[in-house]
Amino acid sequence: MAKTTQTPVEDLTLLEASAELAALAAEIAKHDRAYHEQDAPLISDADYDALRQRNEAIEARFPELIRDDSPSRRVGSGPAEKFGKVRHVVPMLSLSNGFSEEDARDFVGRIRRFLDLPEGEEVAITAEPKIDGLSISLRYENRKLVQAATRGDGYEGENVTANVMTIHDVPKRLHGSAPELIEIRGEIYMSHRDFAALNEKQAAAGEKVFANPRNAAAGSLRQLDASITAARPLRFFAYAWGEAPELPADTQMGVIRAFGSWGLPTNPLTKLCHSVEDLIAQYRLIESERAELGYDIDGVVYKVNRLDWQQRLGFVSRSPRWGLAHKFSAEKATTVLEKIDIQVGRTGALTPVARLKPVTVGGVVVTNATLHNEDEIARKDIREGDTVIVQRAGDVIPQILGFVADKRPRDARPYEFPQQCPVCQSHAVREERASGKVDAVRRCTGGLICAAQRVERLKHFASRNAFDIEGLGDKIIEEFYADGLIAWPHDVFTLEERDKGQLKRLKNREGWGEASVKKLFAAIDERRTIGLDRFIFALGIRHVGETTARALARAYGTAEHFREQMVAAGGMEGEAWSELNAIDGIGEVVAEAVVQFFGEPHNRDVVDELLKHVTVTALEARSTTSPVAGKTVVFTGALERMTREEAKAMAERLGAKVSGSVSKKTDLLVAGPGAGSKLKDAEKHGVEVIDEATWFERVGGL
Repeated sequence: MAKTTQTPVEDLTLLEASAELAALAAEIAKHDRAYHEQDAPLISDADYDALRQRNEAIEARFPELIRDDSPSRRVGSGPAEKFGKVRHVVPMLSLSNGFSEEDARDFVGRIRRFLDLPEGEEVAITAEPKIDGLSISLRYENRKLVQAATRGDGYEGENVTANVMTIHDVPKRLHGSAPELIEIRGEIYMSHRDFAALNEKQAAAGEKVFANPRNAAAGSLRQLDASITAARPLRFFAYAWGEAPELPADTQMGVIRAFGSWGLPTNPLTKLCHSVEDLIAQYRLIESERAELGYDIDGVVYKVNRLDWQQRLGFVSRSPRWGLAHKFSAEKATTVLEKIDIQVGRTGALTPVARLKPVTVGGVVVTNATLHNEDEIARKDIREGDTVIVQRAGDVIPQILGFVADKRPRDARPYEFPQQCPVCQSHAVREERASGKVDAVRRCTGGLICAAQRVERLKHFASRNAFDIEGLGDKIIEEFYADGLIAWPHDVFTLEERDKGQLKRLKNREGWGEASVKKLFAAIDERRTIGLDRFIFALGIRHVGETTARALARAYGTAEHFREQMVAAGGMEGEAWSELNAIDGIGEVVAEAVVQFFGEPHNRDVVDELLKHVTVTALEARSTTSPVAGKTVVFTGALERMTREEAKAMAERLGAKVSGSVSKKTDLLVAGPGAGSKLKDAEKHGVEVIDEATWFERVGGL
């Protein structure tokens, strides 16, 4: 489980915050895979939301530490191997979460500040139930349904067209004034009545009984045999859109009403609210009617009504600034903590995991829970054998709130956290930070001699958002590593060549055959060409997630140039070091981690060996037609027509790279009144300087 601490966010040091964000990223990614790919959540929604909430709070205080693989920049998980893949033309991102009325007020306040709205100007916002189902994208061409895809990781989903075609609620052809091309987005779900009937039927046939309607809906949609999906009672609500060259209205509510006129089912509880008080009143109304709806919801979704404002607000990491999911409160239960296990991650972190006697919390069977770290265990005095209070705030990750004192066994002893790695027996230490505080995370010092770390790094390398090698899942990697077939990342790409020279070949292994081996080798060959962002992410550099990898890829362009500059920045001074720190979204902690990674000879060897077997391509620009695409832009001084955040979002949307400092590689400085040292630096390096009005002229008022 994630190595979070109970230290208030405002008291965390920079390094403590960085360590905790790394732990949270890994933990939440694991639960995303269980929830989105396997339809088998490991923890409750409440616990899952608590982890995300902690992550977002730390990122809000330390924005320079936001990682590329941060949960705030990720959506769901990758598409399953058994389905074809669909690349979303418009990323299918998720919403940020709120958990209180104060969060709803803050949401509206942030919109006002970002858009710099006058105090009296109304901010109209729609409110609708947050359906607890499976997100789906429906592509209509000439008003005819031609493709259906799941959310997947937000950028690439599963092609489930044949299955969706069997769902009665989904119109196969749009009516009325529907455009020639539009991508409708919404939720596949199952009603309570249909869920009960399905489980009764499953039990009678001796088949799998589903834990809750959401899992039943997801499992029903992900059938290779579409006739099985057809026999399942799936339903659909439309609430958004993706690719849409033309829209029928200039407001969120107007588009949703048009959906209804085209024959798409929309939720009747969707309401246009004109104040924060209206929003909260609608939230309370929907919450009060939750039990009578006949289907599961886990909150209320808010969206800014004006579409021009939505465009200006844009996105931050994985979520739009113009939307918020206001979640319902957590649910609790008690059960027995049977054992505390220690897992070792790819960075050597020792993570305590509570193994629980199975208990149903809010309709989901919970067997594991997060214990965060050894300080958390000691602070709560959690012991093996205790009856514990488990909380979940949704459908994914539970946490332990405490124990029931009068049910504690007499022989229960305080838990002693291991001082040695349970895998390689190397000493496990808690590093002392520059501040004098001790790191909350205990780490194995074995490094690459630790089998757990080696295996976990290989799993990360082949994972969905890295090289994404079908057929090379966690269990296969563990088997191949144990048998000496794969020890380093580049071994994956020499596996076929080496297999030809072995007497005991892969096809002779139990559970394998010639067809399955050919399929694996073909999947590996498909990944011999990879984007630079995925390549960087796959290296498993500490603190470098998907978003950070993407920022580095945009900044350096090629793998060779990236490697060269990271080595050049090794002394943590000079031009290469300054340029690394100037990349928007790269803080000192991340910069140090990347430089330290390339400071290790064996890591450079891994990169060099990989580059012998794979072709790394440059990251595609977000826009190739704007006059600032591919240019490095810096904003300074006071801006009058837009806030600094809005300016940055606009530049990135147009394909520019936004930097926090000026160097000789800067192409353009947009300077408002009060510009100071950056203006002088621009003059020094001969960088073009323009004002805000010229910026808008140059980008065509976009």
